[in-house]
Amino acid sequence: MRQVPGHHTDVTEVTAAGIARLAGVGRAAVSNWRRRYAHFPRPVGGTDTSPTFSLPEVEQWLRDQGKLAEVPLRERLWQLIEADPRGHSAALTALGEQYLAHGDRPPPDSGGHGDPLARTAAALAAETGPADAYAFALARYTDGAAARLTPTPPETAALMAALAGPAGTVLDPACGAGSLLAAAQRQPGGPPTELYGQDTDPVLARLGALRLALHGTATVQVRDGDSLLADAFPHLAADAVLCHPPFNERHWGHAELTYDTRWEYGLPARAESELAWVQHALARLRPGGTAVVLMPPAAASRRTGRRVRAALLRRAALRAVIALPAGAAPPHSLPLHLWVLRKPDGTTAHDPRLLVVDSATALRPASGTGRAGLDWAALHRTVLDAWQDFRRDGDIAAVPGVRRALPVIDLLDDEVDLAPARHLPPPAEADGAAALTAVRTQLRGTLHRTAQLAAAVHPDSEESAPGAHWSTVTIGELVRTGALELHTHSAAGDPPPPTRPGDVLVPLLLDGTATQVVADDAGGEAPDRRMSLLRPDTAALDPWFLAGFLRGTANTRQASSYASSATRVDVRRLKVPRLPLETQRRYGRRFRELAAFEEALRHTADLGRRLAQGTVDGLTEGALPPGD
Repeated sequence: MRQVPGHHTDVTEVTAAGIARLAGVGRAAVSNWRRRYAHFPRPVGGTDTSPTFSLPEVEQWLRDQGKLAEVPLRERLWQLIEADPRGHSAALTALGEQYLAHGDRPPPDSGGHGDPLARTAAALAAETGPADAYAFALARYTDGAAARLTPTPPETAALMAALAGPAGTVLDPACGAGSLLAAAQRQPGGPPTELYGQDTDPVLARLGALRLALHGTATVQVRDGDSLLADAFPHLAADAVLCHPPFNERHWGHAELTYDTRWEYGLPARAESELAWVQHALARLRPGGTAVVLMPPAAASRRTGRRVRAALLRRAALRAVIALPAGAAPPHSLPLHLWVLRKPDGTTAHDPRLLVVDSATALRPASGTGRAGLDWAALHRTVLDAWQDFRRDGDIAAVPGVRRALPVIDLLDDEVDLAPARHLPPPAEADGAAALTAVRTQLRGTLHRTAQLAAAVHPDSEESAPGAHWSTVTIGELVRTGALELHTHSAAGDPPPPTRPGDVLVPLLLDGTATQVVADDAGGEAPDRRMSLLRPDTAALDPWFLAGFLRGTANTRQASSYASSATRVDVRRLKVPRLPLETQRRYGRRFRELAAFEEALRHTADLGRRLAQGTVDGLTEGALPPGD
């Protein structure tokens, strides 16, 4: 900690942004307090344009003014890490080393007036355990650095570890902060005895090693460096390899590694860095070992990689290609693939087959998850059931649109296209003409309903609107007064409580997902990790009023942060007008009508697409006549 002039002890400093987070307000409110209140704490460091303040003084002032939010230990720990003058990574390294040395006890020299980071860390570890406390802090760090990192989401990491199965020795050659190796530690078949990792970022490698060591279930060796150009474990024969490699690397070592012995299936093209990682994973497996590699969808069909793909198929090294729904891992706009590979051990089947799975069937508009919520439990079942049956029998019963085992010989054409969508056409309608008639009938009814709703939401009132004269209150202030509860996924993976009718779900990203109210006949599931759950006290707040005003464009804009590639919304900074409950309910009824209108529009568009595509299919397949 930096010594602050005029103080006799080291103190933690906090920026204006940190003060805003403590109080649950925007930066403008902090600037206003500094101007209005002569007794606001004076800066102790920083610059004129970016001053820092003594955290204890700020907390005392906020407490005296009744503005200090009740900060959970986890948030308190992260505030101290953010304020640490050594920087986030150095503070996290010190934190991990403290946990390894002292567990949930503070270091002997922390005492009653020592390092507040050490004391807070020990208190949190006493509640959750050192491993979980450190996992929280590390996950918060990687989330904040999402613009330059591509962390594997915990649900995808768990799926990859489950596909690999129980293993004594596990390697991740592009381990980052160790999320895939941590998922392997949590496998129900028993944790690994040895974990190996390597990453080009020495800071991430160190932080990941500390995270894994704190679980204490395995020998951990994590090195920094490029696994392709400077392999730290050239003689390793692992039971399993899990890997989320960097995509589209042009300088992965094509020229330097031309004659490398790892290219057993062919020299990858310069534009095929992912196929270099696939072969590296196979080279570090024992015979019969399993590798699971996250791949961009283009790797399954690019012409430059067809020779390597063909060689992987001929030798039965590639066992499955699994298409994930968009959003399962970054980049979230792409439906990435999982490749499951097996190191040949001389027991190849006479007629080898490749399993292809399209897990997008697990994508559905689940309650509270917006327009593209992932049902992870259904996704895992779809993938793991197919893989376990295929691994046991070498074949599997086909399910149209979902899964199929393809003879390798049928794939060895000029393209060697392994994209599951190419080999899994959607299931045909049992009776095309009857199905189209039913869709047409539904569409007529929905169009009529849409027209009725459009008339209902038409703004024809003569009443004047209060507009800018409203007095507003932030969500943070409403939480502190008990008017509503705020729940989000913790960085360590703890979900919010299951939803209940009347809960309000607010998206954390400005990605087109609308704020919504959980319907009267819905609820019972935890919301997606990209949503916040608000639970209003209905004696003080109308849910539909709350959802409508939180969705306003100006409101979301003033509460947004552009610190990374994604635009995030600070839910605590969102505002609603201070209105009597009866007035809230009047607004709520109008917002509810608008929501019904939007849902009818979506349903109309879906039925229209189905009718158009079904008619095209019927005409092109000869099931429908062209007419006059």
